[in-house]
Amino acid sequence: MLSANNINRKSWIEYEPNSDFPIQNIPFGVFKTKDNEFHIATIIGETIISLKNLEKDGFLNNLNLDENTFQGKSLNRFLKQKKSVWRSVRNKVADLFDLENKESELKIKQGNILFENNKIEMVIPIQIGDYTDFYSSKDHATNVGKMFRDPENALLPNWLHIPVGYHGRSSSIVISGTPVKRPKGQILPKESNQPIFSESRLLDFELEMGFITGQGNKLGDPIDINNAEDHIFGLCLFNDWSARDIQKWEYVPLGPFLGKSFNSSMSPWIVTLDALEQFKVPGEKQIPEVLDYLKFKGDKNYDINLEVLIKSEKSKPTTVSKSNFKHMYWNMRQQLAHHTVNGCNINAGDMMASGTISGPEKGSFGSMLEISWRGTQPVQMPDGSERKFILNGDTVRLSGFASKPGAPRIGFGAVDGKVVG
Repeated sequence: MLSANNINRKSWIEYEPNSDFPIQNIPFGVFKTKDNEFHIATIIGETIISLKNLEKDGFLNNLNLDENTFQGKSLNRFLKQKKSVWRSVRNKVADLFDLENKESELKIKQGNILFENNKIEMVIPIQIGDYTDFYSSKDHATNVGKMFRDPENALLPNWLHIPVGYHGRSSSIVISGTPVKRPKGQILPKESNQPIFSESRLLDFELEMGFITGQGNKLGDPIDINNAEDHIFGLCLFNDWSARDIQKWEYVPLGPFLGKSFNSSMSPWIVTLDALEQFKVPGEKQIPEVLDYLKFKGDKNYDINLEVLIKSEKSKPTTVSKSNFKHMYWNMRQQLAHHTVNGCNINAGDMMASGTISGPEKGSFGSMLEISWRGTQPVQMPDGSERKFILNGDTVRLSGFASKPGAPRIGFGAVDGKVVG
């Protein structure tokens, strides 16, 4: 039962009506204090709630939690438990902070449980074991195919049959706010057949979302698509920074390498699938018909509004894209089913990125490669400068939220990254 999702519930913690984090959200993250003490946490409005201390003080008893679930530095111990346990914790937290629960309000305010947002530092909430990046937006794949291949046959022959992906580097995934060092590598200058060693001149963002896995599967045992939701804990915003010139020179024949592995940025709060339940929508009809192991029933895409802002050191933020997660051709269940169909085992805390999220219109493209159409259509900035790709000093911000009439907004906050030389 999803009692935490009750749209009529109010909290004794006050927050703005359009907050990303109403009491119906209850996302999960990790912060550290100035004394370097780590807390697994949730958030309502702008108030950070220590699940570590809620557990210590006995507020989370009788939920079938493993002992000391929230006493570590990451969510991984929680992720390994059953979906029913994740759900019971969200429901319990919602009950504790319900406006009508005066008894818990009094007790919680007497403890060391509530923290101000500006007095803590958010950190990576999970210990990421493995990271896979998919390529699942048909609009994005079509745009790239038109630019670099035959516009009449933009999609490669396999694209409509499998959720294409590659294995990336989990070690270089960083939390929002971490500076992005411009990468160096081999590039092939125009009008040359010899590469040079250089800083990337074509640094790009990619608007993505990442899903975090919960309970894994044994090696050799695929995850059935009908059970995939039991293995997906929740979603975050994800910026898959990309060095297009390094990527172009290296990616044949084995795919992305140094053009991707230097940095990926994630938002600090993981929003559960349960919190997003009412925002499920149909995806695009898949033609040709997919193979049996990729077939699913019901609505499996999510209506999540996404925005990308670029701010230079001399100008106000400029919106360069407004897109939506619902545009994805391949959904998360299909991605996970395909990832494991060969028997590959996933573990609690793995990161699976969606791939660049582009919509059908120009204003909804999810990368500068598309927005500037390979640099031929620069974006004009308020200070009179222009952007074909991302320059040093630029801050890129991705944000996202789900909303519908009569329901509280469920948001993700933002993920920021400033490029430095």
